[in-house]
Amino acid sequence: MSKDSLMLQPIKVGNLVLKNRVMFPPLTTNYEERDGSIGSQSLHFYERLAKGGVAYVVLGDVAPVNTATPTPKLCDDSQIPTYRMLADALHAYDCKLGLQVFHPEYDVPDVNRRIMASMMAAKAAQEAKAQGDMETFNAKMEESGVLRKDAFAKIHHDTMHFVNEATQEKLNEIKMAIAACAKRAAEAGVDAIEVHGDRLVGSLCSVALNKRTDNYGGCFENRVRYALEVVAAIREAAPEMMIEYKLPIITRNPDGSLRGKGGVVEEEGLLFAQMLEKAGVDMIQVAQANHTGNMGDTIPPMGTVPYNWTLPVAEKVKKLVSIPVATVGRVITPENGEEILKNGQADIIGYGRSLLCDADIVNKFAEDKPIRACVNCNKGCVDAISVRKCVSCVLNAENGSEETMFIKPGEGKKNVVVVGAGIAGLEAARVAAMRGYAVTVFDTAKEIGGQIRLAAVPPRKSELLRSIEYYEAILPELNVTLKLGTECTVADMNAADAVIVAVGARNVMLPIQGADRDNVVSAWDVLAGKVQVSGNCAVIGGGLVGTETAEYLLEHGCKVSIVEMMDKIASGESNTILPIILKDFAAGGLQQFVNTRVNAIADDGKAILATDTVKNEDVTIPCDYVVMAVGSKKNTFDVTGVTVPVQFVGDCSGERTADISSAIRTAYNAANNI
Repeated sequence: MSKDSLMLQPIKVGNLVLKNRVMFPPLTTNYEERDGSIGSQSLHFYERLAKGGVAYVVLGDVAPVNTATPTPKLCDDSQIPTYRMLADALHAYDCKLGLQVFHPEYDVPDVNRRIMASMMAAKAAQEAKAQGDMETFNAKMEESGVLRKDAFAKIHHDTMHFVNEATQEKLNEIKMAIAACAKRAAEAGVDAIEVHGDRLVGSLCSVALNKRTDNYGGCFENRVRYALEVVAAIREAAPEMMIEYKLPIITRNPDGSLRGKGGVVEEEGLLFAQMLEKAGVDMIQVAQANHTGNMGDTIPPMGTVPYNWTLPVAEKVKKLVSIPVATVGRVITPENGEEILKNGQADIIGYGRSLLCDADIVNKFAEDKPIRACVNCNKGCVDAISVRKCVSCVLNAENGSEETMFIKPGEGKKNVVVVGAGIAGLEAARVAAMRGYAVTVFDTAKEIGGQIRLAAVPPRKSELLRSIEYYEAILPELNVTLKLGTECTVADMNAADAVIVAVGARNVMLPIQGADRDNVVSAWDVLAGKVQVSGNCAVIGGGLVGTETAEYLLEHGCKVSIVEMMDKIASGESNTILPIILKDFAAGGLQQFVNTRVNAIADDGKAILATDTVKNEDVTIPCDYVVMAVGSKKNTFDVTGVTVPVQFVGDCSGERTADISSAIRTAYNAANNI
């Protein structure tokens, strides 16, 4: 791509000049320290984005008060040095730093008091136990549990009601805390404050959530009053700070229902954007409103909403204001962003998940190098956020471990053979080649990709193919030799200096009576198009492969049932995707037989004979075809006679088969240690 592309051009925002049009929008990572300050993991993650060429990084969910919930915090002067360290690290790459300041929708001091009381009771319990006073220990532990339960009950209550129950005095205290946070940020050398227009501020703006009857409730002007007051307070406390406002829009689903509750509906959002500009806001980021109960509504998984799905509203906002407008939401590639800029639909492009997947998007775009494009699977990012784990992209082994994970220079000239061209083998080949080694990949298949090509077949999963397209582009540039449709011999391996085996896994067939009938088929063969089924299909196994195969069969007109030993299906599926799957199942009339053990397939092949393990009753499930999806087993690979070092990666590397993340990481580590 030419260096004069719009994406790479600078832009003035307030008193800042961003070197290009790419921003990392606020995205929870859980990398910060327990006290909310910036530690090593957080520092190296954001520094890596700056090194990759990003012009503007926004640190998400920075609390101006000492919240009980884990989140970045800048609520005390003692935390300023860690934020100054982060700002300095980004400035070294001419990258600007913004903090997204928010206040949770609960009474922070009250919740903190309850949690502190719980901790004190637990401490007293341990002291009593050390003295042998078990009666006091048990009593204090019970007291601690009650207090902790009360604290979380308070959070749950406030999340629904605090917007209406908070007094004006309390709202003023919060506003002053936000202003104080902005002042500390300025002292730390931070460049910008982004007002989180969702959460508490967005709840006050929302016609759906705000039921107040004072001057912060009712009409539109009253509902946005507090947000404008927050902007004014920040400007007064940090007059030189660039102010950005995240404008959450309550959009509409295809069926007409509202998507999101916090923030404002589109019509109000267009008016509000103009009011924000007049109030002194320097930049507006148009985004999807939150408060839906499902993170998939704000960070949608693959195949559920169009690309650039919030762009239509951003485009309307841009036409009404003169300040820069940023857009976010499934803008996958630099080419997507370039088109948006070319069409004048926005001024700045936010890449969230995409930058987790490849931190070098900007630099690679400038140098016209292949980019590892996000597949929007939500597995390592959104799912991790939901359970308070650190974000870690499944396709990027370095993400979340930037301080310690990087490709090392090679140790002289070496020839490396990789056996298997699935995702693990491809990643091993990439890393080894980037270390300067000569790499040859063997696979008996005629195309690369392995199981990813099967995983991309079910509804909404075709975007997974982007993970393979990356290797199709990068491996030729790295001069990796692909020998497809070719067995790798002992001689081939012994001619190399090291071998990495990535031969994957195979579908397992349940060893029961009747499993050898012609109408009993493998889920993998169904997805690969090797067998055709129709009519009434019973899928044995309700894991990820089973549920996705069931969706595929429903889409192709079959009547489907799932038989699962556990008490629920799709237990490993992303919680942003599962509701969509279940909705499809309900619409397609799929039957679920959970807590059900399969005993045999009837002699005529027209039914599954099973047992309901809860009721201890026999169950007969009629079917025309039985589709086995009960798991996979690693493929073995004979290395007898191989005299050079051999490493196994991906599915074939352990007792249990791997997911994509494990496949990528085992392959990366193996190739990086040759």
